[in-house]
Amino acid sequence: MKKYLSVALKLLLPYIAIGISVLVYYSVADNGKQKKTQYPYYIYFLLVIGAVLLVATLVSVFYRKIRKDIIYKSPFIAGVVVFLMGLNYITSKTLLLPVLYFPSLDRIIGLIVENRVFLLENVLDSLKLLLTGFVWGATVGFLTGLALGYSKHVGYWLNPVTKVIGPIPTTAWIPLALSVFPSTHEANVFLIAFAVWFPVTLMTSSGIQSITNVHFEVSRTLGASTIYQIIHVAIPAAMPSIFLGIFYGTVSSFATLMAVEMNGNSSGIGWYINWQKSVMLYDGVYAGLIIIAAICSLTLTILFKVRDKVLVWQKGVIKW
Repeated sequence: MKKYLSVALKLLLPYIAIGISVLVYYSVADNGKQKKTQYPYYIYFLLVIGAVLLVATLVSVFYRKIRKDIIYKSPFIAGVVVFLMGLNYITSKTLLLPVLYFPSLDRIIGLIVENRVFLLENVLDSLKLLLTGFVWGATVGFLTGLALGYSKHVGYWLNPVTKVIGPIPTTAWIPLALSVFPSTHEANVFLIAFAVWFPVTLMTSSGIQSITNVHFEVSRTLGASTIYQIIHVAIPAAMPSIFLGIFYGTVSSFATLMAVEMNGNSSGIGWYINWQKSVMLYDGVYAGLIIIAAICSLTLTILFKVRDKVLVWQKGVIKW
């Protein structure tokens, strides 16, 4: 009985938090300094959270895994709602923070909704630039790491070069890249690729070098060629390290994307954030930051799903 009561309480927590948030929103007077929005976007956002959670809860009746996830995550969702309630209270109900730099949640969410088409165009431009640079960086980084890890002769020449130029922050290359490449776009692609290249190279070579020689000797004894050893021995064994390099490269690529788009670009979410900052519209700044954080989080989640499929043999062996 206690178990069922505990589960019911966990499931109710988000709705209780949403109810209290709505009550505070309407019962406490605004500070009068925040710019009014046409609609109560913050309340609409809370209602969307409640509706999505309700649908997921109803679906979970038929799916045990979803039910366990809902029960597990409900307290966290309630905590997020309470945090948003406190943040909205401080920004829109009090004058504890400067109104210019800390807009209300109504303004931030309203801007995302009202300017969704323009924001989507900038997001697509950013994703196109990011994907191009990431593919180049990951491909070259994988091949470089493979050569460094498998061949001592290649490592003799490339290791010193990698160790010298790899740790240099990507942003330090911006002036040189803008001077060398014929267009800003090509320079930005290079900078993002460079940010991905080093961690992928480092982790790929490290993964291959950590493979014991017994694996290669056994495959060689059985008549395996060099290409076969690389494809069927070196790469599969180094996959955990390769994915780790890709994760590091993904985070670096997003940081570099923001930096390069704030330097000479005429579109993209980084350019949008910089533009909003220059005209002192900080609701746009926070909206851009929320969007890029959501995209980065979604990208990493997808990568984790792919890794779990590829490295299914690690399930229960290594805790990520």
